[in-house]
Amino acid sequence: MAKGFQNSVAAAFIAEAIAVACPWSESHAVPSFARQTGLPCSACHTAYPQLTAFGREFKLNGYTFGGGDSDLPPLSAVFQPSFTHTQKSQPGGAAPHFDDNDNPALSQASVIYGGKIFGNLGAFSQFTYDGVARRFAIDNTDIRYADTAKIAGADFVYGLTLNNNPTVQDLWNTTPAWRFPFASSPLAPEPAASTLIGGGLAQQVVGFGGYARWNRLVYAEITGYRTLSRRSQTVLGISPEGEDRIRGVAPYWRVALEHDFGDSNLSFGTFGLAADTFPGRDQSMGADHRLDLGLDGQWEYSVAPHTLGLYLRWTHERAEWTASKPLGNTDNPKDSLDSVSASVSYLYDLTYGFDLGFFSTTGGADATLYGSRTGKPDTDRVHFQLDYLPFNKDGGPSFWTWLNPKFVLQYTMYTKFDGARSNFDGNGRNASDNDTLYLLMWAPL
Repeated sequence: MAKGFQNSVAAAFIAEAIAVACPWSESHAVPSFARQTGLPCSACHTAYPQLTAFGREFKLNGYTFGGGDSDLPPLSAVFQPSFTHTQKSQPGGAAPHFDDNDNPALSQASVIYGGKIFGNLGAFSQFTYDGVARRFAIDNTDIRYADTAKIAGADFVYGLTLNNNPTVQDLWNTTPAWRFPFASSPLAPEPAASTLIGGGLAQQVVGFGGYARWNRLVYAEITGYRTLSRRSQTVLGISPEGEDRIRGVAPYWRVALEHDFGDSNLSFGTFGLAADTFPGRDQSMGADHRLDLGLDGQWEYSVAPHTLGLYLRWTHERAEWTASKPLGNTDNPKDSLDSVSASVSYLYDLTYGFDLGFFSTTGGADATLYGSRTGKPDTDRVHFQLDYLPFNKDGGPSFWTWLNPKFVLQYTMYTKFDGARSNFDGNGRNASDNDTLYLLMWAPL
């Protein structure tokens, strides 16, 4: 990818961030989707951000569906005040400027552009204040051009995507960017190991690609990703320190099959990413190679007042540490990592929700890479979550009809953390000490 094109892409993201941040008059009036389409939030989401079948169509077609009577731009804001309690305090503080335990925080505050730009061009883009890191930055962004045609007498949707996080453009709630839990505490301990596609490139890259869906049955996409320059990341509020930089372009692919049965929808597919990366941007020893392969599936059933969903994903990463091993960043010349998630979601009367999710990460021992006492990345955890959306069904009160907060009570329980059930860090801390109670109000305006 030429340097001029990379700078143009960076400029596009900057322009988008500026557009999102501008204080448009009355832009707080209604959520962006509802303003543009004239439909309630529950048409696009169940317990947001989970998409309904219509929500997937809205995204697939470039966020351009109309029907509303507002001439205002599709802007909205989201605030996430929260409280975090861990089973055992974290010595030295959960994060800079925070106590060892029982921390209230503004987890995030975002301004979101979600809808048509003009014609067949639309975007979903967040500009976010991180209340824990105390910084502003561009967040998940997906700019799309989409159009339709007929092939063999069947509907054919095709388009282009420009985005900054592999899988953020995906339509399903199984791939890493949109999987459950949709929000988790930034003040709780996190395991050392994760796959590259599991968030290791988020906001650090720019990707450009094409996608198509035929007959509401077969979906395919291919997108190439390149790391943004240090200057571009700094301008966008992203810290480039310590990141791995992609050599050339890293291809991402996605294929999925889906079928609508009326009351239910079933889909399954595969996705993957192949990347040659310079560890810590150090090019002195060449590049590592990582290949991530994933399988996923989801089933959703909706007959009022019940909405039920089942979501499954498995990701396998194979890493060849051609550069990291001689640089002393790993013990092994090769490593592999497996990540499995399974979750079920139930929403009653579009108001009361329950989610249960199991997540497991396993891999071979590499003490230098993972930094744990055992050298293993193995982590098992279960998430329990209760949701309450008091205005999701009928809309907000008469004085504020667009009000649609989501109240979340989430509990995370660890049975294994960084390779062990007990004393995983060599200092006597057990996996269960990281169990976390997280209270969150998700307030879109």
